[in-house]
Amino acid sequence: MSRWRPPSPSSTAIITRDGFEKLKAELDHLWHTLRPEVVKALAAAAAEGDRSENAEYIYRKKQLGEIDRRVRYLSKRIPALKVAEGAPSDREAVFFGAVIELENAVSGETLRYRIVGPDETDAKLGWISVDSPMARAVLKKKLDDEFEAELPGGRTRFVVIGVEY
Repeated sequence: MSRWRPPSPSSTAIITRDGFEKLKAELDHLWHTLRPEVVKALAAAAAEGDRSENAEYIYRKKQLGEIDRRVRYLSKRIPALKVAEGAPSDREAVFFGAVIELENAVSGETLRYRIVGPDETDAKLGWISVDSPMARAVLKKKLDDEFEAELPGGRTRFVVIGVEY
């Protein structure tokens, strides 16, 4: 039995202006601030002698690899991203960048989400990816429209009760 797995589908290459600036700032911080510090600490740990039993050396080597992986990803991802600017002409319809308020048609629970790019999602803030099942189901819906979304708990009905940009 092989360990090969098919590649995951690529995420949508769209982002808000704030998200784009944060990714650029993260890349700059990793490359110009954090990586040089880790390289210095790694060199100091390597100078201590036996590397096979040197916990500091092993930790710094792993940390450097994690930084390099993230830098490589950001270096390829940032040029591929398209920054979505401005609000759409129909401000009652749900598009990328919208802050939406939904009501669960069954329980009456109110939910608030912002539709953002896959690189800037944050569950604590209620920012969901444009690629998520909820976002895909609600895109292009208008105020007071009903729709169904396939969620981990099963298929659920929602009503759009608010759209802001």
